[in-house]
Amino acid sequence: MPSEALLPIGELARRTGVNPVTLRAWERRYGLLKPQRTAKGHRLYPQEQVARVEAILAWLQRGASVGQVRELLDKPASTPPKGDWQTRQLQLVEAIANLSQRTLDQQLNQAMALYPAVTLCEQLLLPLLDLLDLRWHNYFNARLEQVFFHSWLRSKLGARVYHDNQLLQGPPVLLAEDSERTFSPGLWLCAWLFTGNGFPVEVLEQPVSGPQLLSAISTFKPRAVLLHLGARIDDKALLRTLQGVPGPKLLGGNMVALYEATLKQAQLPELFLFDTPQAALRLLQAHDRQPVEINAPCT
Repeated sequence: MPSEALLPIGELARRTGVNPVTLRAWERRYGLLKPQRTAKGHRLYPQEQVARVEAILAWLQRGASVGQVRELLDKPASTPPKGDWQTRQLQLVEAIANLSQRTLDQQLNQAMALYPAVTLCEQLLLPLLDLLDLRWHNYFNARLEQVFFHSWLRSKLGARVYHDNQLLQGPPVLLAEDSERTFSPGLWLCAWLFTGNGFPVEVLEQPVSGPQLLSAISTFKPRAVLLHLGARIDDKALLRTLQGVPGPKLLGGNMVALYEATLKQAQLPELFLFDTPQAALRLLQAHDRQPVEINAPCT
């Protein structure tokens, strides 16, 4: 096969959205990928490996665990298997109940090495947040667990976003919170998915006024603006602000259904609504097809 048909790991990561660390783990631990090697040991992937990575992602999105994928690729099943997601969720809940930061780090680090961010968000973290909401509804120790977990998750996602941001160039996505919540997991999950897929970000974690948001937009000149909505918003003030926001405007979160009719009725240009972080990522990718490369050495 001619050398120009082989892809370095960084290019395979760019085409598929899978982090090079995860690609290496799939190869070493599960034999899912078979790269060739240069004389210096750098990985080179034939073109068909792109399709194989996409097939792996398809099975992960259907709920399979990474340990099940190889057999599924060799002998496709008519129905998707049950992965180990529920077990992972319950292990994280137990670590939170024990206030064990080390256990949380170990479990999430292991998952992050094996799965793309979008899969983790959809199959692990969002279901985990739902489980915790139910647990904390009437649990006597809920406030302590909530403060502990939110502090840890904010630190974990913030560190990932900061690291990825240092490797990215180009205009950022400006993410802003439009509620008084002390911590918004959905906002930070959006930021993590964006930077993990090549989009630099600027995050305004606490709400600001409409004029202040427009001032930030003037300063950062973002490629898009994402507003994460809470349960209570001033829809009239929000619409006034949005009229002055140029370019794509992504509005949403798990409360977006409360405002969907009002926002659609406003008929603002380039206004897109999302309900989950992964939906926000898909909207951004569909609107901005220009690749943004992470300038980090990969072997």
